[in-house]
Amino acid sequence: MKEWTIERYERSRAGEWNSFVGSARNATFLFNRSYMDYHADRFEDCSMMARKGGKLMAVLPANITADGVLHSHQGLTYGGWILNRRHDDCVSVLEFWEAWLQTCRDLGITAVDYKPLPHIYATQPSDEDIYALFRSGAVLTECNASAAIRLANNPGLNDKRRRYLRLGQQIDTEIHELSDKHLIQSFYEILCSCLVQRHGASPVHSLEEIELLMANYPDNIRLWGLFADGELQCGIMLYISERVVHSQYTATTAYAREQNLLTPLTAALIDKANQDVFGGNVEYFDFGTSNEEHGRVLNETLYRQKASFGASCVAYTRYLLNL
Repeated sequence: MKEWTIERYERSRAGEWNSFVGSARNATFLFNRSYMDYHADRFEDCSMMARKGGKLMAVLPANITADGVLHSHQGLTYGGWILNRRHDDCVSVLEFWEAWLQTCRDLGITAVDYKPLPHIYATQPSDEDIYALFRSGAVLTECNASAAIRLANNPGLNDKRRRYLRLGQQIDTEIHELSDKHLIQSFYEILCSCLVQRHGASPVHSLEEIELLMANYPDNIRLWGLFADGELQCGIMLYISERVVHSQYTATTAYAREQNLLTPLTAALIDKANQDVFGGNVEYFDFGTSNEEHGRVLNETLYRQKASFGASCVAYTRYLLNL
C-alpha cells in the first residue's frame, strides 16, 4: 500500500502547486502562489503538500507564528486542505490527516488554527476536513455570518430596497467598469475615507497592492463604479471565482449614501452575474461577513442591508486543534 507523506511547500514547487490548485474541487484563485505571495514578507509560510506514492494529492495554504501555532493562511479569508477533483474521498483525507498531524508535532507545532473554505466556493461537496476536525477533537472558535444570493432562485429585493432602487434610478447616473489607473485611485480614496468615517478602519490592501493584484488577475478582480454628474460616487470591487462573485470592497461618498446610490450599483452587478457576464459557472453572489469579535457580535444593520437584496446566511467558520 502506498504511503502518505507530508512536506513543507518550497518556492521551487510553485508551478506544481498552481497546477494542482487550478484543477482542484475546492480552490479559488486566492490560493495561487502569486496571489498568496504578494504579502510573503508579512508571514512565515508553512504551507504543506500531501503526497501518496509521490503523487501530489492535496495542498494546505498556511503560515506559522512564533508561538508555534500553524494557521490557515492569515493573509486569506479562508483556507483549509485543497483537494484533488476526483481522487480524495473521506477515507483518504482521514489517512493523510493523521500523517499531517504527526508532521506538525515533529515540527514542534503546538496547535492548528483552521479556516475551512465556505461550501459555496467548492465545485463539489468538500467537507471532508470538517469531519476530520471533529474526529480530531477540534473546537469551533469562530463563526461569522456572510450573506449570499443563490442566483438560480434569488428571492429578489425586499420592499424597502425596491423603493431605494426606484429613487436611485430617478437620478441621472452611469455605471462603468473601472480599469483606468486614475479611476482606481479615486475609488481607493473614497474607500479609505468611507472606512475611516464609518468604521474607524482602513483597507486591508494598499493602493499599490490592489493595482498589482488587478493587473495579475484581470478576470478575477474587477472594479465597477457608479457616476453622477461625471463624478464617481460609489464603487464595488469584485473577487470572481469559479462559482462565486464576492463583494470584496464597497466604497460610497456622502452623497451616494444620502441618495442610496449603492442600491442601483449592487442591483446592476447582481444582474450581470445572472447574465453570465462574470462566467457561466457562477452560482452565488456573496456580500461577505458582517461580524466583530470573532463572530460573537453581528452588525445587524449591515447584515440586513445585504439580506435586503435577497441574500441569506452562509457560515464562515474557524477551528482550533491543540496537538
